[in-house]
Amino acid sequence: MPEIELYSVVALLEDLPEHGLVRGQVGTVVESWAPGVYEVEFSDDQGRTYAMVALKAGQLMRLHHEPVHQAA
Repeated sequence: MPEIELYSVVALLEDLPEHGLVRGQVGTVVESWAPGVYEVEFSDDQGRTYAMVALKAGQLMRLHHEPVHQAA
């Protein structure tokens, strides 16, 4: 799995009820704490942060907003 970069937009792959988060919520990676561990900020449509959580790469799916070209 490629490294998730700073400011990547990600989706949560599991419910985290202790943080008030459910699978599919979208956040932004704002810090890399260790290999495969990221601080993710979850914000509403007005930009207000409602959760900041350290998550493992396996809990996240990186989202892409443009075509991703792969070498053949």
